[in-house]
Amino acid sequence: MKPIETFGYKKTIPEEIYFPALKTLSFYPELKNVRIIFRFNKPNGRTVMSARPVIKSLFGVLVERAYYVNISRFIKLGSESLKIEDLPEDVLIGWLGHELGHVMDYKNRSVPGMIWFGLNYWLSGHFVKGAERKADEYAVQHGLGDMIVKTKNYILSHAQIPRKYKEKIKRLYLSPEEIMQMVETNQHNNAQPAL
Repeated sequence: MKPIETFGYKKTIPEEIYFPALKTLSFYPELKNVRIIFRFNKPNGRTVMSARPVIKSLFGVLVERAYYVNISRFIKLGSESLKIEDLPEDVLIGWLGHELGHVMDYKNRSVPGMIWFGLNYWLSGHFVKGAERKADEYAVQHGLGDMIVKTKNYILSHAQIPRKYKEKIKRLYLSPEEIMQMVETNQHNNAQPAL
């Protein structure tokens, strides 16, 4: 096993989430040479994390494309806030793993393909559901299924997370049960035949 720091190649990661981000990246060896900038954003109330390409990098060579993983510094919990690094580590890794699933989905798309994706994501709730499912599929295929389930359960069962955010998660994202079914299917498909 490679030292965890090797997964930081071509990555910019805030100190507060440095090791959880490296652990998450270790599940995605295909992203080793991909430039990814993890950065804190001001909370907007609509999303805790998002992944998108760095716009100016879209028009260069595909292998030089860079991506942002935007992260709210705090999660709103009722009248209080929780620093992102104070989440349980498995929950944080699951959340980051989902966003890196988006990067996997983006990394081989052409410029017109990325523009088409962005427009559809903006305009179609049905398209959003498909894109979020794809990100979870990548995470599950890369061994992050249990952490994705922990993240979904944390969001849906935490009493202080705003109801509006939970409703969005229920409407647009796979449920913990659907993720577990995906994990079981993935394990079944990857099982070695008995000799």
